[in-house]
Amino acid sequence: MPIETFEFQVEARQLLQMMIHSIYSNKDVFLRELISNASDALDKLRLESLRDDKLREDVSDLHIGIEVDKEQRTLTVRDNGIGMSHDEVVQLIGTIANSGTAKFLKELKEFKEAKDAAASEELIGQFGVGFYSSFMVADEVTLLTRRAGESRGTRWESSGEGTYTVETVDDAPQGTSVTLRLKPEDIEDQLFDYTSAWKIKEIVKRYSDFITWPIKMAKESTESAESTGEDGDGDGPREVETVNSMKALWARSRDEVTDDEYSELYKHISHDWNDPLETIRMQAEGTFEYQALLFIPSHPPQDLFMQGHKRGVQLYVKRVFIMDDCEALMPEYLRFVKGVVDAQDLSLNVSREILQQDRQIQLMHRRLVKKVLSTLKDMTSGNPERYATFWKEFGRVLKEGLLSDFENRDAILGVSSFASTQDKEGLTTLRQYVDRMKEGQQHIFYMTGESRSAIESSPHMEALQAKGFEVLLLTDPVDEVWVQSVPEFDGKQLRSIAKGEVDLDTEEEKKEVEAEREKRQQEFAGLLTWMTKELSESVKEVRLSSRLTVSPACIVGDTHDVTPALENMYRAMGQEVPHIKRILELNPTHPLVTGLRTAHTERDADAGLAEAAELLYGMALLADGGELSDPSRFIKLMADRLERTL
Repeated sequence: MPIETFEFQVEARQLLQMMIHSIYSNKDVFLRELISNASDALDKLRLESLRDDKLREDVSDLHIGIEVDKEQRTLTVRDNGIGMSHDEVVQLIGTIANSGTAKFLKELKEFKEAKDAAASEELIGQFGVGFYSSFMVADEVTLLTRRAGESRGTRWESSGEGTYTVETVDDAPQGTSVTLRLKPEDIEDQLFDYTSAWKIKEIVKRYSDFITWPIKMAKESTESAESTGEDGDGDGPREVETVNSMKALWARSRDEVTDDEYSELYKHISHDWNDPLETIRMQAEGTFEYQALLFIPSHPPQDLFMQGHKRGVQLYVKRVFIMDDCEALMPEYLRFVKGVVDAQDLSLNVSREILQQDRQIQLMHRRLVKKVLSTLKDMTSGNPERYATFWKEFGRVLKEGLLSDFENRDAILGVSSFASTQDKEGLTTLRQYVDRMKEGQQHIFYMTGESRSAIESSPHMEALQAKGFEVLLLTDPVDEVWVQSVPEFDGKQLRSIAKGEVDLDTEEEKKEVEAEREKRQQEFAGLLTWMTKELSESVKEVRLSSRLTVSPACIVGDTHDVTPALENMYRAMGQEVPHIKRILELNPTHPLVTGLRTAHTERDADAGLAEAAELLYGMALLADGGELSDPSRFIKLMADRLERTL
């Protein structure tokens, strides 16, 4: 048969150049693509042999071979799989060459924006764009193939520029071999020495280590090379080694894998020296199949809270490595989770480097998140010590999900723990809190602050401590934010003891104290009106308090006010927020407050009363952890008052 020569059309040349120079960010992936194609061919032959008895002899030694010739600077990837007929070569290899239409080129250019899953399936085939990635590293590509069961083969050859040739040959072995005449080594252009055994092994280890089929290549023999002055094959055939492990631990049953093997895989993935805290296995079957092996570390990486921290799990498709940090499969608040997800079929873009946001990806994302959260829930009851370690290291990160993952908010709340006035050393879950609630208690009480000691010494705690109510002590910066968006748990409203009115009396107690409250309100009405006017630049209201038993005054916010700490956080991030006036509450039983009321009744024109009101507000502000607008003035007023008393 004569050699047929075809010419690339203009659009096809543009398409090929775009693939070579734009689509792939790492030239090493050409070998991954060729090995992936070879693996597909072997899979297809094994499947075909089950249908055709004539092909069963051809499946006895299925493998992928890699051969190099340093002198000729060639690299060959060979398989003994299903192979292709002449028509299939023209159809599959010639798809891009013969399609040469403006429409095809336009679709590819718009592909990243459109994210069309159907289009991606058309572009990625046995010999689609992946095969053409060879031209990133080769000046010339030769493909030799023979379909299993046929007697004649086909050779396809091109330099990737103007033309390509197709011819029928008689001596082609079964399967397919792709031979690349490599470009000169150029480190600046990321063109490495792809005839080097160590470089090939590095690429295989990174991208194709878990391929089902053995990837074989001849060992380099330095001794033979030195004695012959050649490539080490002067003394006969070199020993052949398998360069991939073929150990996809996630595809093997739990009984076949040891904990040490899981740990080694985790360390390989995460570059961590320590064993994982928890290993999570997952397998989904049905119309969309995938397997996952996830790990929860025993301690966080140093850059966990740094901007630009890499997150996500490794993604494989049919054991072919696709990407290292697949963010689409794991949310930001689970960025500490490491592992592998291996899908049987996914919609990928033409370089297999960016996932399409299709239904399958979203489905995997949801299931993986629910699996991680359910594992943590089981850990809370089944292994409290391990859970305590997890929460100490990653609790702050997990609580970020309360702000971003509404669907799993209840599950996140269910596995969250908090410091509490009930336990001086340990932590408590919201479920444990609810189970301990006093009879008639309607709310889950909490307070945010910089530290446990600061909250426990706050005036807001006085009435609750006196009545024996448990209070959650929230000291992480993220606590200031998520409590604003989480209204309840198990039907119980979360209530800040530093906001709004705090009503701790039972129905019977309310009847007894109602008359007393009305009496006090009348007695202090004049003082409250006067102080509200005097402190109008600082507070929105002055009122009597039901939460104080010891302190003279405290600062509280309205129910939906932003806390001062949250205001400071926003400003630290460069976001300006208007200053919010808060409420000053007075303890009607404290001598300082009753004395101020008496003084105001007897001599309301006394200038010293305004200074006393200012001092009272300043003390309440400091007790709440706030900052004085004019510390020097406050100190001067305090010094003057002390001087008069002495």
